[in-house]
Amino acid sequence: MTRSTKKVIIGGITIAVLAYIGFSALGSSSIEYTSIQKAEQLGKTVQIVGTWVKDGGSKYDAQANIFRFSLRDENGKVVPVELNGAKPNNFEIAVSVVAKGRMENGVFKASMVLTKCPSKYEGQPADQHQGTSSS
Repeated sequence: MTRSTKKVIIGGITIAVLAYIGFSALGSSSIEYTSIQKAEQLGKTVQIVGTWVKDGGSKYDAQANIFRFSLRDENGKVVPVELNGAKPNNFEIAVSVVAKGRMENGVFKASMVLTKCPSKYEGQPADQHQGTSSS
């Protein structure tokens, strides 16, 4: 085998190994959106989209640094959520909540909670948006 042939073979093997590592990392890093019921069955990290159950309240435990609330998913199922951290900004006015975490003993242990707040421009004519001028 010539020296250039060896380089081509080693280069091909290196590219194949790097491609395999890349695809493996991509597959393990993708976190699917699911329902509460399916999250209970999967037992892995998932994301649940829903709304805060306001009549269930919410509470921040400063000693433990845990924020607790209840989340209702798109199917109407409700689950208690525990976020390891403080209450997200604008939580009270959020129109929807995305919780990322996993189910543990009937509680969704969230590592992250994102809120989607109503647009302050919703329902306004385009020429009345703050920062715009009408000509």
